Amino acid sequence: MAREVALLWWLMCGFAGLVLLVVSALWIYAMRRTPRQTTPEQAKRITLRWIIGGGILLPGLSIIVLLVFGVPIGQRMLPLPLLGEQPLRIEITGHQWWWEVRYPESGVVTANQLHIPAGRPVDLQVSSADVIHSFWVPRLGGKIDMIPGRDNQIRLQADQPGIYRGQCSEFCGTQHSHMILHVQSHSEDDFAAWLSARQSQQITAPPADAGETFVARCGTCHRVAGVSDGQRAPDLSDLGSRPTLGSGVLTNEPGAILTWLREHQRLKPGNAMPLHDDIDPTHLQTIATWLEGLEP
Repeated sequence: MAREVALLWWLMCGFAGLVLLVVSALWIYAMRRTPRQTTPEQAKRITLRWIIGGGILLPGLSIIVLLVFGVPIGQRMLPLPLLGEQPLRIEITGHQWWWEVRYPESGVVTANQLHIPAGRPVDLQVSSADVIHSFWVPRLGGKIDMIPGRDNQIRLQADQPGIYRGQCSEFCGTQHSHMILHVQSHSEDDFAAWLSARQSQQITAPPADAGETFVARCGTCHRVAGVSDGQRAPDLSDLGSRPTLGSGVLTNEPGAILTWLREHQRLKPGNAMPLHDDIDPTHLQTIATWLEGLEP
């Protein structure tokens, strides 16, 4: 889609440049030419010539040329059915201020990261759970609004494996700038391996009392496959493999999860997670260490 938009833009720019050159040349000629005497009949013919040629034919031809190129390009930009291999379908929901990512065909759920296969079109069905957000991955050329109660769809394709940054591009509250999406495109084999690993992931709860604390306090909002079923906050099943925490606030390095659990309201003020000051520090440390190990 981005290539089609770029092609249309360059065609329009080239045509506009040509019109500018012709108009400038006529203007210079009109300024420098020697005036000549004309009869009323000749003046009327000249006026009609300019009205018909410059006021009707030239704009009409310009619009026809634009439509000849623009209509097919607009048609190709739509996520229409394809022959052969079908696009992968992914559902993305925007929240204040994080991304929920679902792969409905496999049942895999993750958050703040989007894994896609390179060289294959991907249909993203986007919506919002609260306010208006906007999905945008600049290097992939994709941008579309996420509106509460409405599903929009955009088709993207990464031509080669790589890592891209996504960003909410519609102001959605105080932490709008901290709503970053990590996008990674894999080779087909690597993507299939990642998806298979997530589907077969086996998770056990934290040991002893820390497990009870997690289920009672964290599991009401957060889902961890096989441990808790919370649906209000990011899925944590693969938290240890994510490059950042808090949708881009902290680099996910050893000790960062414990820092986030202790200081999340200072690091990202206004997020919906309550303080954990009343949780036993030993339990909090155990939970943080357990979360670090959640990788597919």
